[in-house]
Amino acid sequence: MDFTLNDEQRQLQQLARDFTRKEIIPIASEYDQKEELPWQVVEKAFEVGLLNPSIPEHAGGLGLGMFDECLIGEEIAYGCMGIYTVLMASELGIAPILIGGTEEQQKRFLTPLTEKAGLAAFALSEPNNGSDAAAMGTTAVLDGDEWVINGTKMWISNGGLAEITVVFATTDKQGGHKATVALVVPKDAPGFSYNKIKHKLGQRASLTSELVFENVRVPKENQLGGLGDGFKIAMKTLDKTRIPVAAGSVGIARRAMEESVKYAKDREAFGKPIAQFQAIQFKLAEMAIGIETGRLMYQKAAWLVDQGQPHGFESAIAKAYCSEMAFSAANEGIQIHGGYGYVAEYPVEKLLRDVKLNMIYEGTNEIQRVVISRNLLK
Repeated sequence: MDFTLNDEQRQLQQLARDFTRKEIIPIASEYDQKEELPWQVVEKAFEVGLLNPSIPEHAGGLGLGMFDECLIGEEIAYGCMGIYTVLMASELGIAPILIGGTEEQQKRFLTPLTEKAGLAAFALSEPNNGSDAAAMGTTAVLDGDEWVINGTKMWISNGGLAEITVVFATTDKQGGHKATVALVVPKDAPGFSYNKIKHKLGQRASLTSELVFENVRVPKENQLGGLGDGFKIAMKTLDKTRIPVAAGSVGIARRAMEESVKYAKDREAFGKPIAQFQAIQFKLAEMAIGIETGRLMYQKAAWLVDQGQPHGFESAIAKAYCSEMAFSAANEGIQIHGGYGYVAEYPVEKLLRDVKLNMIYEGTNEIQRVVISRNLLK
């Protein structure tokens, strides 16, 4: 066992850390308040090599593994979980193409994302269907050499702005997961539209959309895998991509701890800094315990992915544990800041608002516990 990052990983981590401090932290509050996606950050991330790093070398990308992606994710989330979601949800959109696509499809769909700043998206959830993913209502009907898509998707990160969206649909509403297909839809497809979801609790710098498909036609060549493979591709994708959610959660918890340490050293009560009170020290200690254990768990899960080993059990543990740990850390950060923690003058209130979503998206934490318990009982 070796817990040492190699030289390339240390450089990647430092690149992401410097990028976050220079490009993200100074504008995070502004774009949270405006509820706008800061496209200039996407462009700058592309310029320095932090956008879509998992695109394989044969498609013109860097071909970074899951462990490296998580190193980036923890640093980006430290600055803003909303901006993290913009960048990492693109990786979520790329993952099904890596899992279910041929090498030709990977080149066709992903190479353009290496030539200019662009995003991908993943469209599974629907207005009346989230955790019960196989019960989707969006339909795909084969008409000659084209699939015709009709339906609505909901809660889609980067939805409508992404250059490509992997859409999951059913060929038979009574057919369950065996009737599902995964189809790559380009942004400019006729009949494809989106509506921005406004007034979110947190992660407001990311675009979350409702997607509408009205007789949207895509060539049969845009199908990933075979008929009935859609559900399997979606589940394999989420098994992988919930690991960066865990990494991002650790980033938020680290930010909460560091902001709290700084505040506790400066704030005085009863004639001394509140950092000298054991009640405060114990809160900080709990944050550190959570961060260190959470990081080890997400790194183990990421390592398993890169080794080509089964990882669903570990990724579910990492996602559930880290997101709940980070929520607790942000909550205690507010408590340490007292009244100041409740207002936007300090960043801890935003951390709490942002991290709540980590317990919901890419599979609720209840679903993670289903995955974990099934592994124990099978």
